[in-house]
Amino acid sequence: MVSIKSIFLLFAFLPLSINSMGQELYKIKAGDPNGINKWYMGRQIAQVMSHFGIDWLERKEREIEENSSLLLKNLAVKPGMVIADIGAGSGYHSALLSKMVGNGKVFAVDVEPEMIAYLHARIKRENLSRIVPVLSTEKNVPLPENAIDLILLVDVYHEFSYPYEMALSMFTVLKPGGKLVLVEFRAEDATVPIKTIHKLSEAQAIKELKIAGFTFEKNITNLPWQHFLVFTKK
Repeated sequence: MVSIKSIFLLFAFLPLSINSMGQELYKIKAGDPNGINKWYMGRQIAQVMSHFGIDWLERKEREIEENSSLLLKNLAVKPGMVIADIGAGSGYHSALLSKMVGNGKVFAVDVEPEMIAYLHARIKRENLSRIVPVLSTEKNVPLPENAIDLILLVDVYHEFSYPYEMALSMFTVLKPGGKLVLVEFRAEDATVPIKTIHKLSEAQAIKELKIAGFTFEKNITNLPWQHFLVFTKK
C-alpha cells in the first residue's frame, strides 16, 4: 500500500508545470527607472514602448541607423512564406515584408489595440494586401500551432512582461524547422546610442530562449547597432 508520505514525495520531485516554472523565474525588485520592477533570469524587463512612440518607429533616420534593408535581406524571405512579426508596432517591417512574401502572409502581432488600429489604417492607406493584424496578449500569441515559417522580433523581446510564456507560445506556433529571428540592440557595445535597459546581449538571449526549446543557430553581425540572432525549432 502506498503511503501518503510516498505520494507527497513523488509530486514534490515532479517537474514544475509551465506556469509555475515561468512564475518561479521572475523576481520583483527595483532597478533602472526605465524598466519595470520585474527581472527575468537576471535581466530587468524594460518598459513597453506604447503607440505614443510611433513617430520614433517611423523616423526617417531608421534605415541609416539600423540598415533595415540589410535586415530584410538577412531574413532570406521566400514567396509563399507565412511570417509573424511579433511586436509589429506601426507595421514598419510588416509593410516591407508583405511585398516580399508573394502569395504568403504576414501576421502583424501587437498587444496594443491602438497599434492594431494604426495597422488597419496603414493597410488601407498603402493598399497592402498580405498583412493580417493580430491583437495578442502579454502571454500568448493567438496563432495556429505549427503554422509559422518565420518569426521576427525587432527591438521588442526585451520589453515582454512575460518572456518565458511568450517564448513557449512562439515555439508552439512555429513550424518544425522554422526560424525565430531576434533583432536587439547590442548590450556588449557601449557605442550603441540606446539606453542600456533597451539592449540585450547575445549570451542572455540564448540563455532565455534555450529553456523554451529553441536552438541557437547563428548571429549575423552585419547590422550597425543590432544583433541578428537566429534560432530554430528542431
